[in-house]
Amino acid sequence: MAKGLVYIYAGDGRGKSPAALGRALQAAMEGKNVVIIQFLKGSASRNSDFLRRMEPEIKLFTFEKSDENYEDLSEVKKQEEVANIRNGMNFARKVLATRECDLLILDEMLRLTEKGIVPVEELRAMLECREDTDIILTGVRLSDDICILADEVSQIETVKFKVWE
Repeated sequence: MAKGLVYIYAGDGRGKSPAALGRALQAAMEGKNVVIIQFLKGSASRNSDFLRRMEPEIKLFTFEKSDENYEDLSEVKKQEEVANIRNGMNFARKVLATRECDLLILDEMLRLTEKGIVPVEELRAMLECREDTDIILTGVRLSDDICILADEVSQIETVKFKVWE
C-alpha cells in the first residue's frame, strides 16, 4: 500500500499557510478531497468564507471559539481553547482513520507542539496512521523531533517585506 507523504512548511517568513492552501487547490483540481484544520487562527479566519465555497472538494474546520490571539487569553480561556484544540486533534485522527481525504492540512500544528498543547509523540502516532493520505503541517519553529517525521520540509524565509499602500 502506498504511504502518504508528510510535508512541512516552516519558518519565520510569510506564506506558509498560503503555500498549503495552494497545494489544497492543486489537489482539488486533480479531483482529490482535501480537509484543512486550522489551529490558533481564531474563530474568524480571513480565509474561511472563501474556502467554504470550495466545498465539497476542500473542507475547512476550525475548533477554537475565541477571536483573540491565543497568547492574549486568560489562563481559563486558554484551557477552554486547549479543549477545543483537542477536539480538532481527535477529528484529525478520525479523518485519517476513515480515509476521508487525500490531503490533510494541519495549519499551525508546529505551534501546537511548540506550546506543548500537542506532544510530539502524539503527532508522530497520528502521522503513522496516515496510510495513503498526504499531510501538510505548517508553523514557525521546526524542531529536530518533528523534522525527522517529514518527507519534505520547506523553510519559508522573508527576504524583503513591503507593505502595499
